[in-house]
Parts: sequence; structure tokens; C-alpha cells
Amino acid sequence: MTDSTRWLWMAGLFLLGWLLYLLHPILSPFLIGILLAYLGDPLVDRLERHRLSRTGGVVVVFTLFALVLLILLLVLVPMLGRQLVRLYQLAPEMLDWLQGTALPWSQSHLGLQDDLLQIDQLKQVFTDNIGKTTDVLKVVLAQATSSGLALLAWLGNLLLIPVVSFYLMRDWDVLVERVRRLLPRQREGLVVKLAGECHEVLGAFLRGQLLVMLALSVIYSVGLMLIGLELGLLIGVLAGLASIVPYMGFIVGIGAALTAVLFQFGLDPYPLIGIGVVFMIGQLLEGMVLTPMLVGDRIGLHPVAVIFAILAGGQLFGFTGVLLALPVAAVIMVLLRHAHDLYKLSGLYGESNSGSDEPTR
Repeated sequence: MTDSTRWLWMAGLFLLGWLLYLLHPILSPFLIGILLAYLGDPLVDRLERHRLSRTGGVVVVFTLFALVLLILLLVLVPMLGRQLVRLYQLAPEMLDWLQGTALPWSQSHLGLQDDLLQIDQLKQVFTDNIGKTTDVLKVVLAQATSSGLALLAWLGNLLLIPVVSFYLMRDWDVLVERVRRLLPRQREGLVVKLAGECHEVLGAFLRGQLLVMLALSVIYSVGLMLIGLELGLLIGVLAGLASIVPYMGFIVGIGAALTAVLFQFGLDPYPLIGIGVVFMIGQLLEGMVLTPMLVGDRIGLHPVAVIFAILAGGQLFGFTGVLLALPVAAVIMVLLRHAHDLYKLSGLYGESNSGSDEPTR
């Protein structure tokens, strides 16, 4: 590759990044559509192998996605909304419990200072604003009517997602083949190899990890509700979502569950034991069944890299950046892995051909 060609590629990449930055406010529906098409393509391919047409397979998968979304909207979202309202209503009582029970115990056993937590100020804030919860709908409607164009744009983007995902899912294999034909012939093998590794990482993470998060959300929510925890569904879903980072869901979930169970049941040992059993079962199933079966050992994304990618994407591009974060991180990880291999084979690394580990004197 000549210097002029290299500079041309660099200029093209810079221009592409600049265009993505300018267009990121309108990219969200297209990125969500691409994500849905990517997740649904393996299911469509399986249906095709069972002698169903490509369009028919897309309709079946699309209907399945729509049913899942409908169940979420009609069942899960209202239940979570009620628990969020209940949590907001319980906040002053929880602060009273914290001030009257938990904080004195901590001061007597841990030696904490009396003014470490300003409980009275926090309680006053919740008391002043708890009566405003019924005005939320009015505020939302007022904002919507005062910005009609923004509302229409939001609805347009929402309606654009199924259209984009349907056509991309139907033509996914054709588009991939066309892109492959455009690759330089001498570089096709390397690019296809790198793309295959990126696909393996992304597929393992997006399909596998999302299923693990869903399964853990169900396990934690059902277990906590069987114990009788009033906020069991909310805490279970939160723990399942937080499990996108290994062990984060366990830490967040058991911390929130123990706080809620101490507030609701006090020091009754049976609910406390139940909390431990629920999260122990969840961790055992995740480590021994869910992760090996659904994800495997092909991800290679370090938990710190996952956290940094999500936060960096959100900081740079908002919601669009969050959608792009993990795919971009996976591609960068694959490229860095190959760069590392090339570096180990280069003269700069200085590794002897004999393979001796003895340092140079």
C-alpha cells in the first residue's frame, strides 16, 4: 500500500467518523433496526433450512419479536411502573427506618459519626415532592403539546424501526454477499477472517448475554416475589440488567434485596436466608449452565472494557453511542488481538527464533 493510498484511507475514515457524528441524532432507529435484523437473521436462516421462504421466515420472526414487545408493554412495564411508584412512596418510610434503626446500629457497632448522613434533609425532599407524582402525566402532556414537531419526529423514528429491521432482515444475506464482492481480491481472505471473528464475538455477546440477562431477571424476580418481597420484580429486573457486567448483577441485586428485606421484615432470618438462596441459585445457574451454554468463552470482552465502552459511547453520542459501544468495542478488541500477534512476530518485539525465555544480557 502506497503512502497516497494510506492517506486516502485515513481521510475516508475521518470523513466517515465526522458524518456519523453529524448524523447521530437520526441514527438511533437505523441502529436499532440493524440490531434487530442481526439478532433475527440466524432464526430466519433456520426457518429457511426447514423449506420456508425468506420472506415467510422474516414474517414469523418479526411476529415473534412483536409478541415479545407486546407482552412487555402490556404486562411487565405496568408492573414495573407500579413498583417504581411504590418505591417512591416508601422512600420516606425507608429513610425513617434508616434513621431510627440502621444508622444507630451502625454508629454503635462501626463507630460512624452522627452527622455522616443528612437523613432529615433527604426525608424533607421526598416529603415535599411525593405529592407531585400525580402531576407527572400533566407535565409530559404539556411538553408533548408544546413541542409538536419533536413529538412527530419521535413517533416517526419509532415507526421507522420495524420498517428498517424488516427489510434488513429479509435482505441480510444478500447485503453481506454484496459487501464481500466489493472487497479487494487480495485482502478478501483477511477481511473475511476478521469479520468472522467480530461476528463470533458480537453473536456470543449480543445473543448469548442478552439471553443470560433475561434468564437471570426471571430467576431473581420469581425468587424474590416468592419470598414475599414487595419490590421483588423491580430488584430482580435491575439485577438481571446489571449482569451485563459479570458479578455486577449479583452485587447490585443482593445489596438492594437485603436492604429491602431488612426494611420489610426486619431481622426475621427466613427472608434473609431466602435472599441468599435465590442469589446463590442464580449464580450457580449462571456459571454452570447459562453462560457456558449461551455465551461460551468466545467473548473476550473484559468487564472493565464493557463498562468503559458503554459510558464512553453514551458520553460521546448519547443513546446512539450506547447502541454502538459494544459492537465497536468488539471490533477494536479483534483488531488489537491481531495487532498483538503481528507485533509478537515483528523484529521490534525481538523474540528469538529459538523460543528461549532467557533474557538478553
